[in-house]
Amino acid sequence: MARPEKVAEVQAIAERIGSAQSMVLADFTGLTVEQMTDFRRRCRENSVVCRVVKNRLARIAAENSGMDVMKDHLKGPTAILFGPESQIDPAKLVAEFAKDNEAMEIKGGFLDGEFLDTAQIEALAKTPSHDELLAKMMGSINSPATGLVGTINGVAAALARVIDAAAKEKAEAA
Repeated sequence: MARPEKVAEVQAIAERIGSAQSMVLADFTGLTVEQMTDFRRRCRENSVVCRVVKNRLARIAAENSGMDVMKDHLKGPTAILFGPESQIDPAKLVAEFAKDNEAMEIKGGFLDGEFLDTAQIEALAKTPSHDELLAKMMGSINSPATGLVGTINGVAAALARVIDAAAKEKAEAA
């Protein structure tokens, strides 16, 4: 019979799997306690949940959540990064941290229920965030209007200079 704390852990993992927009699996073997603490702090700051899980419990949770494909990738020490608010943040965090700490190894991840290999996770990490994309889009929308205003102001300024020059010419002639 399963112990209640293990049942609760499986339920918690299954809930996170169900609510996550994306997940990244990482092997943290070789990281010092300080490095892992720093990594978890970065995760908290970016609203990413980092859980070191027992593979057996995670496999059961994956099966209960309909993510059977995840079971094949839970081997060895595994940290799962859940992105409940963003599809990109977990990938960005782990890719950035892995650059500075060679001991952190990206195993893969999941986006919309599909498995992404290490290269795909690194490509996802290079994708601009939602806020960056909105800023670029707003800049693109604003660009034609800004150009039009600049052109109209240029014509008005040129007309004002011509009128001023003509007025000075008449003043000198008189």
